[in-house]
Amino acid sequence: MPRSSSQKTGVVLLDTRERTTDHEHAVHLKLGRFLAGLLDTVMVDPAEGIPQGAGFYYLPTATLIGPSRYESLGINSEDDLFGGLVSQPYMATKAISHPLLPNAAAPEGWTDDFARFANHALLRGYSVFSKADARRATQLLLLDGPVRVKPVLACAGRGQAVIYQTEELEPLLAQMEDSALGLWGLVLEENLEQVQTFSVGQARVAGLTCSYYGTQQLTCDHQGVEVYGGSELVVVRGGYDALLELPLEDHLSLAVNQAMAYENAALRSFPGFIASRRNYDIARGLDHQQRHRSGVLEQSWRMGGASSAEILALQAFADDPLLNRVRASSHEVFGTPDLPEDATLFYQGEDSELGQLSKYARIREHDHP
Repeated sequence: MPRSSSQKTGVVLLDTRERTTDHEHAVHLKLGRFLAGLLDTVMVDPAEGIPQGAGFYYLPTATLIGPSRYESLGINSEDDLFGGLVSQPYMATKAISHPLLPNAAAPEGWTDDFARFANHALLRGYSVFSKADARRATQLLLLDGPVRVKPVLACAGRGQAVIYQTEELEPLLAQMEDSALGLWGLVLEENLEQVQTFSVGQARVAGLTCSYYGTQQLTCDHQGVEVYGGSELVVVRGGYDALLELPLEDHLSLAVNQAMAYENAALRSFPGFIASRRNYDIARGLDHQQRHRSGVLEQSWRMGGASSAEILALQAFADDPLLNRVRASSHEVFGTPDLPEDATLFYQGEDSELGQLSKYARIREHDHP
């Protein structure tokens, strides 16, 4: 099977977050063991600490920020990590998905090039880094319909609100610290109805590349709240061009092309950007005038909810050189259900915060030429 250009000494879990839940840590370790198998190396015991120097392959829990901070770990290219590396904090969030207002406050390293290059892949909206700019942007966007307010550090739609008049923005702004807003930003975006969200992405490990499109599923947690329940993916061997060779419906072809435009804009606009795991959420829905709209909501240049499916697909391609397409899925179920026979279990147990939880992934419908 293909290998990366240099043999790795081991796979290292690089947890950069303040706190990681029990089930997430267990899933990260299992993902690391699968990556070690693909790279023909071993998983480093997290209890031994973070080894220094080149030769290791890292599994970060978040997009890494600041290339100089990770030089001592030997992270210089996509061959050195499963995830991504950017130079400024805002580049790791959905704040890149929209332009600024004229004469608006901007974080260090901001460039207008990204929004210009990615224009046809974006919904109508603004990114703001001050409360004054948030008020200005809201007034402009409300002229054409309701506005969705999106905190950039929240995941899976949490913390979002739809507003219909300017006064509704104030209590939302009151909850935000000026310093955090100035560093990370806030997204204000046209609100869509009857929304379908598609995922388009790519993973590159050990000389193998897979690309995919798919959809996300929702499930109910133990409190009855709808949360992320997994992803259903069609995965092909190769790049986005191999994905576009499939007989895709028009809206899926558009989603893939918009993801490609978004990614190319990042590669052209963000010095030091590298990523071996790339995922884009694309929304398709109706605007306030009932017109169809489609655009990239956000990027994920880190391991995510679909990574178990992505890595199992890469393993299937590594095991069978004639295999070119699979259907892969990740599943998050609250409780302890009977698992399908082809399930690969990543976690099942009593999480200290979420209660009984099961996480697994599947590979099926292998297609040969």
